[in-house]
Amino acid sequence: MDPISARLRQRHPQRIDLSLDRMRILCAALGDPQDRLPPVVHVAGTNGKGSTVAFIRAIAEAAGLRVHTYTSPHLVRFNERIRLAGQLIGDEALNAVLDRVEAAIDRGGSEATVFESTTAAAFVAMSETPADLAIVEVGLGGRLDATNVIDRPLLSVITPVDLDHAEFLGTDLGGVAGEKAGILKAGARGLIARQAGPAMVVIEAAARVVHAPLTVMGVDFDAWAERGGLSFQDQERFLDLPAPALTGPHQIDNAGLAIAVALELDLPEAAIAGGLQSVRWPARMQRLTAGPYGEAARAADAELWLDGGHNPHAGAALAVALEGRQARAPRPLALIVGILANKDAGGFFAALSRSGAAVFTVPFDGAAAEPEALAAVARGHGLGATACASVEEALSRALRLGAGRVLICGSLYMAGEVLGASRETWPD
Repeated sequence: MDPISARLRQRHPQRIDLSLDRMRILCAALGDPQDRLPPVVHVAGTNGKGSTVAFIRAIAEAAGLRVHTYTSPHLVRFNERIRLAGQLIGDEALNAVLDRVEAAIDRGGSEATVFESTTAAAFVAMSETPADLAIVEVGLGGRLDATNVIDRPLLSVITPVDLDHAEFLGTDLGGVAGEKAGILKAGARGLIARQAGPAMVVIEAAARVVHAPLTVMGVDFDAWAERGGLSFQDQERFLDLPAPALTGPHQIDNAGLAIAVALELDLPEAAIAGGLQSVRWPARMQRLTAGPYGEAARAADAELWLDGGHNPHAGAALAVALEGRQARAPRPLALIVGILANKDAGGFFAALSRSGAAVFTVPFDGAAAEPEALAAVARGHGLGATACASVEEALSRALRLGAGRVLICGSLYMAGEVLGASRETWPD
């Protein structure tokens, strides 16, 4: 665990408690920094939030803008969550702003969760550093998420909505969509990804209530892969663009949503093309080549990939990405899977059940599902599965059995452990 994470765990309650009351009190004690941010693009959704944020940032920076971002969770270092004018916040600055947040909490005789405290710290740091744009990712849900004290965003963005975090958001897709739609604000245009029908009905109703105009993918604009690149069309223009640097068919939709945001920001086509090519967002179908894992795979002439997707919708996106790779270059496939115990492992494996992959289940630091129980779930969906004690053991077994393509997947927390051990260049 990095020092900042250790500090926060010792100081703040580890629970998730969706509420805006504590956050509003804390922000008021800090001078309401959320009201002094650069123009804000607020991003909610179930899947694709981080990738969409990465695309928007890359495009905006290609246009010469100074951009703040606030995202979660981090992978290797807590500092990854806060980027100030393009640079990760340093340890000294982060500790100093956390000192101010904790002093405000103590003066008020109250408490705040880890996410509330770090969100407040991000707002303070972002409000005091000059920038042209701030991109803020919702942590969980939307309506009651700590970031939703932002009352006047420039744009609200909702990526695909699906079921996740059922213990907080429930198991009704319409209800989950209602929570995500809670970020829509009067007068701020909502840019909406392609949605399932029940989710879209709820989002449109929520927009009418708060008088937020909507621009919807599949209705007002669209994006698709064509001739090795990306085509984008809205009601005013057609753009012939390079393929995004992030891998997988699902990234076409994420990129398309980000392009729609960029056009609302009046960013030039050259910057859009440059951002699509320069974007980086780790643990999203990321090829691993460095460190012990990458070296072991390379020695066995195998590809090694990493993805943090952890719910059925993400599993379905992975299945499509893997099918495409297998169709182009068939290789024996293995999945190394670790999943948090509170996630829908059955739905995740069901989405991947037709992959024909050998599955190796592993633990990781935190509330991970027990590998043998996870393997049993995979077997219940027709996948051959073996429980292993570690990623190292699982990779060794997969390579010994002749896997030519290996995907480590199931959790962003596990992905962070893998990246840390792999000595990959991220984060920078």
